[in-house]
Amino acid sequence: MTAIPAIRIPARIGWTLPLLGAAVLAAFFLSLAIGSAPLGPAAMLAGLFGGADETTTIIMREIRLPRAALGLLIGATLGLSGSGMQGLFRNPLAEPGIIGASSLAAVGAVLALYFGLYAAFTLALPLCGIAGALVAVLLLHVIAGRDSDVLVLILAGVAISSLGGALVALAINLSASPYAVSEIVFWLMGSLAERSLEHFWLAMPFILAGWILIASTARALDALSLDDATAESLGFALSGVRLRLIVGTALAVGASVSVSGSIGFVGLVVPHLLRPLVGHRPGRLLPASALGGALLLLLADIAVRLMPTATELRLGVVTALVGVPFFLMLVLKTRRRTS
Repeated sequence: MTAIPAIRIPARIGWTLPLLGAAVLAAFFLSLAIGSAPLGPAAMLAGLFGGADETTTIIMREIRLPRAALGLLIGATLGLSGSGMQGLFRNPLAEPGIIGASSLAAVGAVLALYFGLYAAFTLALPLCGIAGALVAVLLLHVIAGRDSDVLVLILAGVAISSLGGALVALAINLSASPYAVSEIVFWLMGSLAERSLEHFWLAMPFILAGWILIASTARALDALSLDDATAESLGFALSGVRLRLIVGTALAVGASVSVSGSIGFVGLVVPHLLRPLVGHRPGRLLPASALGGALLLLLADIAVRLMPTATELRLGVVTALVGVPFFLMLVLKTRRRTS
C-alpha cells in the first residue's frame, strides 16, 4: 500500500484535539454538578466513590453519572458517525439524522418496546435499533449512491425518514395502551433523563465496535477526498471501506438511539464547525468530531436542566431547534457555491 504523502500540520491544528478533550472533561464534571440538589465537590466525590450518605450516593451514582456518561458516549457517536458519513458521501449535508439512520433505528427500538421484546430479551432493544440504522444507511447508499448532489441526498434522506415516521405512527396507532403510546412519544423526542448505568453498559459494546470500524477508515477517507481512482491507486479497497463505515454507523447510531431516543443534527453541526480546525482532512476530522459531539451534547443536556420551564425540555427538541436553522443555512451556502 502506498503511503499518503506527509503534510505539515499547522500549530493550531495540533492544539485542536487537546483543547476539545479538556473542554469535554470540564463539561462532563459540570454535568455531574448540575441538578436540583446542590452538592459541593467533596460531596460529589464522596457520592461517586463512597463515604457519602445514601441520598447523595443515589443522586450521584443513579441519576447524574448515567446521564453524564450517556451524554459523552452518545454525543461522541453522533459526531463521529456524522463525520464518517460526510467523508463517505463527500457531502457536508450527510448526517445520521438527515439520512434517516436515526429514524429507522427508532423504528427498530419502538418495535422492540411495542412487542415486548425488551422485557423478554434485554439485548433486543440495541439489536433492533442497530438493524433499523443498518437498513437506513444501506437504502441511502442504494438510492443516492456516491458523489450524489445535495438534492438527491436530501430527497433520499427525507424519503427514508418519512418511512420511519410512518412506521412509528403505525405502531402508535395500533397500540391498545394509552400509557404505551405516551412512553413511545416521549422516548422518540430524545432524552438522557431517567436513564441508568444499565442503559450505558447495554449500549457501550455495540457503540465501541462501531467506533473502531469508523475510525479504521480514517486514512481511506483522506484518500477518498481526492477521488475514487486516487484512493484505489493508494491501495484502499473502497468496497471494504464503505462496508466498514456503513456497519460501524449502524452499530453505533442504532445502539445510541435505542437508549436515548432520536437526537438529531449533532452529526451535521459538529463536523462542519470543526473542519477548518483540522485542515479539512476527513481522517483528522473523525476524532475531533467525536470530541466535539460529546461536548455539544453534554452542554445541550446541561442547558435543558437549567432552562426555567415547568417540565424539562426533551434533548432532541433542543438539538432540533438549534440544528434546523444551521441546516438551512448550510443548504443555502451549498446552493450558492454550486450555482
